[in-house]
Formats: sequence, structure tokens, C-alpha cells
Amino acid sequence: MAAATTRSDAPAETGIDVSRINELLMGTWADVRRQARELIKDPAFWRDDSLGKDEHRERVLAQLRLLVENSAVHRAFPKAFGGEEDNGANIAGFEELVAADPSLQIKSGVQWGLFGGAVLQLGTEEHHRRWLPGIMDLSIPGAFAMTEIGHGSDVAAVGTTATYDPDTEEFVIDTPFRAATKEFLGNAALHGIAATVFAQLITKGVNHGVHCFYVPLRDEDGNDLPGIGREDDGLKGGLNGIDNGRLSFDHVRVPRTNLLNKYGDVAADGTYTSPIASPGRRFFTMLGTLVQGRVSLDGAASWASALGLHIALTYGSQRRQFDGVDGQETVLLDYGKHQRRLLPRLATTYAQIFAHDEFLRKFDDVFSGRGDTPDDREDLETLAAALKPLSTWHALDTLQEAREACGGAGFMAENRLVGLRQDLDIYVTFEGDNNVLLQLVGKRLLTDFAAQFKGKDAAALAKYAVEHTAGKVFHGAGLRALGQAVADLGSTARSVELGLRAEQQHELLTERVQQMVADIAGRLRAAGKDEALGERLFNENQAELIEAARAHGELLQWEAFTDAVNAIEDEHTKQVLTWLRDLFGLSLVEKHLAWHLINGRLSTQRAAAVSSYIDRLCARLRPHALELVEAFGYEPEHVRATIASGIEQQRQDEARAHYAALAASGEAPLSEKELYKARKTS
Repeated sequence: MAAATTRSDAPAETGIDVSRINELLMGTWADVRRQARELIKDPAFWRDDSLGKDEHRERVLAQLRLLVENSAVHRAFPKAFGGEEDNGANIAGFEELVAADPSLQIKSGVQWGLFGGAVLQLGTEEHHRRWLPGIMDLSIPGAFAMTEIGHGSDVAAVGTTATYDPDTEEFVIDTPFRAATKEFLGNAALHGIAATVFAQLITKGVNHGVHCFYVPLRDEDGNDLPGIGREDDGLKGGLNGIDNGRLSFDHVRVPRTNLLNKYGDVAADGTYTSPIASPGRRFFTMLGTLVQGRVSLDGAASWASALGLHIALTYGSQRRQFDGVDGQETVLLDYGKHQRRLLPRLATTYAQIFAHDEFLRKFDDVFSGRGDTPDDREDLETLAAALKPLSTWHALDTLQEAREACGGAGFMAENRLVGLRQDLDIYVTFEGDNNVLLQLVGKRLLTDFAAQFKGKDAAALAKYAVEHTAGKVFHGAGLRALGQAVADLGSTARSVELGLRAEQQHELLTERVQQMVADIAGRLRAAGKDEALGERLFNENQAELIEAARAHGELLQWEAFTDAVNAIEDEHTKQVLTWLRDLFGLSLVEKHLAWHLINGRLSTQRAAAVSSYIDRLCARLRPHALELVEAFGYEPEHVRATIASGIEQQRQDEARAHYAALAASGEAPLSEKELYKARKTS
């Protein structure tokens, strides 16, 4: 690796208001996050890599009991049962468990977020009285039985049936074929004694679609009840502290009142009723009440990325490698490539954390009832489907890059990066496969786009088409407003700095979403009412639709980051965060540079300058890297990575002291290289 170069544009002043940035990152429920972080300083909550699967599972179950003892998991439940009815605080505290052990975070999410959440959100007061106290105090550990071997994200098509028998006033829960087996369920292999089972409700010969049922799994002696099939998933690629397993049902009978009937009920004679007439709307309403899983994954993944970057940037600021210009080995983070590897990912992590807090506030508004309209719920579901994919993919990418940036040390389990990467791997496909979620966002974007033209006549549509084409021609000049900047300033990189500030970044990101959606809508319009053609055209445009949805999520993150920048009062701190926001924005432009060029959004000259300006931003941010990491607020008990403990700095100081003392003693061996150079010059 070549020696690092000196950057003349790095500012002399390095101190920024770390505490203010930390306040912004911790967000609306900062106090709850700090309480959770204080709790998990206790080593009893930490992941122990020396444990095998079975021991790890029992340790995590014991940790759940500790959470109960510390009243750390009841914030979302009704006050009548000892809860706080504070949904945002509940998610914020829950997300912080990822720093202790992701298995703990997810198993507690299964128990109180999914299993308990299903009873709370889909059940009535009678169900709450019967089961919530036991769910809350962990005397009823349970599984959330939605996913099937044959149907993952496609919940509407699950094969499990619940057929009503009016003679006994019971539902008969059945797994009619192997692919209908409930799969990947936390608490199913060992600890669960009940489950919330999603099945097709059939009564009087009519299938009313998927509903949720409370199904006991074991008797008081701990034996599986008749008809319950239970299998252990065994070792997985991560999260091995969770007892994932399979459940099947062989004509298992449960009382009629075990139907969680907030949105659909069956009378004693088998008559079905629902407050929501539309089957489709009813289904999405029921699933929407369980959106908190996606909310929490977005936050947990973002904070896991922060933890990984804390480790890698701390190590990179201490580890030295290869001779530098001053005769000393160069600190890794002084290399331009090392900055490029980590600092844009740091910028993205900031963007995601800021966006998550806005997302969490929306979730709290909906679930508190302050802003709970059908439109609000649809917006919340769209946010969840847009942000969860970006943050979970980013976490895997960041943890892998952080691992590589730490070399062999990053591969050691004690430094946590490989363990975090393994545990978070599943985040990209559970609670909704990321590509499927983004497709939902894309469909919403198309719907909103079509709504602009509802009731418009042909002349209005023609006018839009002309303006749309004219816009493309206009942008073919390469952002006309910036067109003369190069000639005026004589520096392409400088012109990008002046020209692609907040307003222009926002314009580029926004127009990319609008253009992609408009292009897809135009191609789909050719199908008219021909369903077969429409399906074919949709399939042909599916990849681009998902990319448009991703672009929409990135725009939301950029806007949230900008809001955070505008909330900073100290000018120097605001400048540094502006650079970090610009690094995020321009990294998005660079990632999609081909699109901007093909669609005439940037001239080739200006596009070529984007990368060089990103390098300038990285160099400017280099002196602030550790402060920006410090702002995450993690303490040694949260990080628990040897290479981020200061030990590397001690090793480097010891090595340099050794060579300095050796040189001073006059006993240092001569360097053959120096002798060789001396002979050549003599």
C-alpha cells in the first residue's frame, strides 16, 4: 500500500459538540435507550462465544427472565397489566439489546413483540385478561407461527387451515401437507408452551382468509398436547441462542374463543362477521398491526452498523502499517482507501439512525392512536417496507467491510465483527424478504403516481408527456444552472463542491425516484385492461421497480439527515455534519452515476468530478472520525472488542519506544537497504 498523502484542506479545528450529536442520534426516546444501555452493562446479558448451541439457548432464556425482573420489556403493554402503553419507548429500548447479544434481542422480540403483540393487537380485552399477564412475566413463553416452509413472505397463501366445527364450538387446526408446516419459529423447538397460529379460517364452507388463533402446545406437565408436531431447526448461520423450530398440527382442536377476533369473529352457529367488509383490507389491517417487527429491525440493524464502525474506526486510528513520509509507520485511517472504505458507511449509518427516529415517531403516533387513520397506517407500512431493507443490507455490508478493514484481527471472535455479521444475516429476510418489501413500496409509488392523473383528460396527459420530455432534454445539458461553474472557477472538483450542495443533492435524488416511477408507469400503461399482458410487463419491470423503491428509501434517509444537520446550533459542528451529510448524498450519486449520465442529470465532466470530491470530503472528515464514532455513545461494556479497547495503541507505542531506544543505544543493526543505497550514491 502506498504511503498516505498529506491533505491541505483538513481543518485545523477538530473539536465538535459530541454530546449534541449524541442527543440527536439517540433520538426521541434517548432516556429509554440510555436505561437499556445501562442495564446491558451487566455481563449476564453478554453473548458468550464459548457456549455451544444448547447452553446458549438456555442462557438467553435466563436473560429474558432478567429482563422481566428489571421491568425492561413491558412498556408497550396496557397499564392495567403493569405496562406503560408507550410503544415508541418499547421499541427504542428493545433495539439496544443488539449490543448485548442479537439472540437476546430477537428472542425477546418473539416473546413480547410477536407472540405477545399478536394477542395484544389482534385479540380483545378477554384475550388480554386470559393471556397477557403470563406472556409478560414469561410464565407463558410462546411462538409466533406465521411463516411456513412453502410460504414465507406470502402470508395470504399459507396452507394451515382452521375449520370451524359448530357441533363442538371448536376450530380444528390442521397442517394438510408438509409445505404447510410452520417453520423458523423462535421458541418453537424447546421453550414455547403456546403459539399464535396464522391459518385460513373456514366456516360454513367459506374460506375467510388468514386469521390468528391462540393454540396451547403443552400440558401442565410439559408434554406436547395431542396432535402437536414439534421439530428442532438445529444449528443456523447465526442467532443460535434462539430455539428455532417447526410446528405442525394434526387436527388440533381449540375453543371458538381462541380466535383472536378483533377484526373477524365466528358466532356459535358458524356465522362469520367482521368490522372490515373488504377481505383484502382486513388482511392488510391485521398484518399492519404487527409492523413493529420491521420497525425494530431497522433500528437494531442501524445500531449494529454503528457498533461495527466503532470497532473498525477505533482500530484503524491506532493500527500502523507501512513506512510513512516521516519515518514512522502510517496509521491505517490516514490512507485514502481506508477512509473510502469506512467513512461513507459511517455517513450512511448516521442517515439511517436519523431516519429511524422519524420512522419510530410515526409508529408511535399510529399505535398510540394520536395519528391512527387508514392513510397513516398505510404510510407507516410503506416506511417500514422502504427502510428495513436498506438498513439490514447496509448492516451486512458494513460489518463485512469493517471485518476486512481490521485484517486478521477482525476475523477473531473476540472482536465481535464476525459474530455480529452472522447474527444479522437473517435480518434481511425475516419480517419480510427485503426485495418483496421494496416491491410493496414500488407499488405504492406507482399508485401515488397514477393518482396525479385520476380524472384528468387526454389534453392534461399530453401536456404532462410534453413537459416530461422537455425536462429530459433540459437536463441533458447537465444541470444548466451549474453549467458554467467549471469555466468560471477553473476547477471541476471545486465546481461540484459549490454546485452539488443540499438543494442540488435533493433535486438529483428526488428526480431519480420520479423519473424511474414515471418510466415504469408509462411502460405498464400499455397493458390497459389486459391482465396477462399487465402481469408480463410488471414482471419485466420488477427489478427497476424495486430499484425505484430503494431510491425512495435513500431519499427519505437523506432528508432525515438534513433535518438533523439543521438542528445543530454550533457552527463548526454543523459544518462537520454537513460534510458527513454531503458524503452520504454524493455517495448515492456516485453509486447511481450511470443512471444520472444515461438520463442526462449530470454532464460527463461533472460526473467524473463527483468521486474526487468524495475523496476531499473523506479527508476533511478524517480528523473527526473518532468524535463521530464517540457520538454513538457506546461504552466499553457495550463494545467488548479487544482491538477497540486501546490495546492496539499500547502495542504501537511499545513498538515505537523499542525502536527509539534501540536507535539511541547505538546498538541498532545496520539496514542493508540503507547500505545498498549508500553504495549506489557513492
